[in-house]
Amino acid sequence: MARALTELRLPVGFAGLEPPATWPRPRSAPRPEALEAGVETLPRVGPAVRGRLAKLGLRTVRDLLWHRPRRYERPIEEKAIRDLFGEVEAVIEGVVLDTTSRRSRGRLKILTARVSDGTGEIKATWFNQPWLEAQLVPGTKVRLRGKPNRYGFQVETYDLGETTETADYAPVYPASEALAQKQLRALVGAALEQVRAEGDALPASLATSERLPLRADALVALHRPRSPDEAERGRRRLAFDELLVLQLALARRAAERGRLVAESLPDAGALLTRYREVLPFRLTEAQDRAIAEIDRDLARTTPMQRLLQGDVGSGKTVVALYALLRAVEADRQGAMMAPTEVLAEQHFLTIEGICAELGVRVALLTSALTAKEHANVRQLIASGDVQIAVGTHALIQKEVGFRDLAVAVVDEQHRFGVEQRSALAEGRSPHVLHMTATPIPRTLALTVYGDLSVSEITAPPANRKAIVTAWVTDDRSSEAYERLTRHLRDGRQAYVVCPLIEASELTVARAADDEAERLRRAELKEFRVGCLHGRLKPPERRSIMADFKAGEIDVLVATTVIEVGVDVPNATIMIVQEADRFGLAQLHQLRGRVGRGAQQSYCLLVSGPKEELTDVAHDRLEAMVQTSDGFELAERDLEIRGEGQLLGARQSGLSDLHFTRLRQDTALLERARDVARSLADEGELAVAVERILGGSEHIGDS
Repeated sequence: MARALTELRLPVGFAGLEPPATWPRPRSAPRPEALEAGVETLPRVGPAVRGRLAKLGLRTVRDLLWHRPRRYERPIEEKAIRDLFGEVEAVIEGVVLDTTSRRSRGRLKILTARVSDGTGEIKATWFNQPWLEAQLVPGTKVRLRGKPNRYGFQVETYDLGETTETADYAPVYPASEALAQKQLRALVGAALEQVRAEGDALPASLATSERLPLRADALVALHRPRSPDEAERGRRRLAFDELLVLQLALARRAAERGRLVAESLPDAGALLTRYREVLPFRLTEAQDRAIAEIDRDLARTTPMQRLLQGDVGSGKTVVALYALLRAVEADRQGAMMAPTEVLAEQHFLTIEGICAELGVRVALLTSALTAKEHANVRQLIASGDVQIAVGTHALIQKEVGFRDLAVAVVDEQHRFGVEQRSALAEGRSPHVLHMTATPIPRTLALTVYGDLSVSEITAPPANRKAIVTAWVTDDRSSEAYERLTRHLRDGRQAYVVCPLIEASELTVARAADDEAERLRRAELKEFRVGCLHGRLKPPERRSIMADFKAGEIDVLVATTVIEVGVDVPNATIMIVQEADRFGLAQLHQLRGRVGRGAQQSYCLLVSGPKEELTDVAHDRLEAMVQTSDGFELAERDLEIRGEGQLLGARQSGLSDLHFTRLRQDTALLERARDVARSLADEGELAVAVERILGGSEHIGDS
């Protein structure tokens, strides 16, 4: 009888015989999800630190890695305390003798440590870093980098014990009062542990031919350089990446737009001739040039996509109305969409009188209308009886239908989300004019908005005088109000701008309501003071603005609701309280509310003590004093904040340039354009393109 065979398996070593159901991912495989993890996954990041990071736009590990240093600490001489002189930056080493703390009038926590190095003693000062008090115990060895001043030694960076972060080439990041450099450096250092989690989108052959380092190596060099040259090589590699992806994205967007068709409009005729005649002034050369560029666009069957950018008060609305009237003359409709009711109302009031003289019917559509009024305006728009509709996002609600929309103007476009901008053109292909009073350098505009044509109005009307700007600290604010009252006694009007609406225990910012009440009792008790902010109901807000415009209110205390669109020529002076809390573009917009007439106008910026301000705040206020030219300020903003943050409150996608310095990267940009023409939009590069197009708040999305 045959024996049954028994299967014998010899030992197979560590690998095993049967394949696993799923193979584990190799340790070297990309793990991009690690970079999308929130900052709270890093050591010592609780809710408070997470909130402070969010205010800088830093929410993920990737955000920290992409947070480019503003500069690096340069080599600096170490000095004995007895040899310190003037306000020359220096490094000192010593031992803490004792510490004290107090709060300033601005409610900042000021920590002072008495430090000795054997040659002398000095009081070292930190602002708003209360956690340090527990670490600066007597006997602690410290290495401090900063500047001597009248109070002692203001610390910029520091080491406790044996650490060496005050060494040469340490990165200096865009920061805030509540988030010190030392803390940011530690967090970026923790993020660098994940630097190799993501694959390299650049094809290896291209990186080799261009002699570029790996992206992970470039990020390490950017944040932990051994020399300035090493940091610059890392930055250029990262800048090349984003410029290349940008060019591929713009090419894809341009190809999509090339398939759209719009009806061309006939040449300008009698209506536009009469429009020029009813204007109380002659158009400037820059306005005429912009109009000629718009005329050429409207003659084509490809939808116009043009950016009209100009400084505050340069006359963009006049040009925008010209474009809208081109639609009316062709027996079609125009629409102007503004981000706020205040701005929409101002546009309506500006153009209504002119349109009435021309026999053109205009209507205002905002959510402030009653249900019956809203329905009536919608019906007039749908029937074509309204030839130009002005409004907020109410214009793009589903129930609003145009009979025949030919030209759309989107004002202050960066305040709209991509869905809001695209909805105005949904189902149609109108000619679109994007308008902004926050100018950016032309190089940046042509690069970031490479799929748009750009028109600029760089010169204000001839009768306008440059606004005189001064920066004073809050201990001299009484002098600012003395100057303001002199203007009021001369029959002029004034603005006082505050950062908040009402007092809050969470912040020390001066509140508009409280400040208005205080001024009525104190400095401005003999004048009529009004208060304007976004929480007022629209009829009340319109009433206050009408009273101010009619001269029945002398001083308007307001929040940034007056940032754009408010035009009162008799207002000749503005005080901006806690000006260090505003961005540079925002400050320039606010300043533009004065200087609207022929009288000399003034803007007074009030801040806390200069030594308590961040470097960025100090640079912003200095720039405001030095120039009133919006384009020049945009260049300064590039220097202070970098290209990526220039275009408003953290816009993602096509406007997000973290590593590029366009003024010095022209050759790199040209090389990226050349490479993009011959490179396939596929693989990791296509994923990168999808990322910025998918989340873009780009101006050209429509």
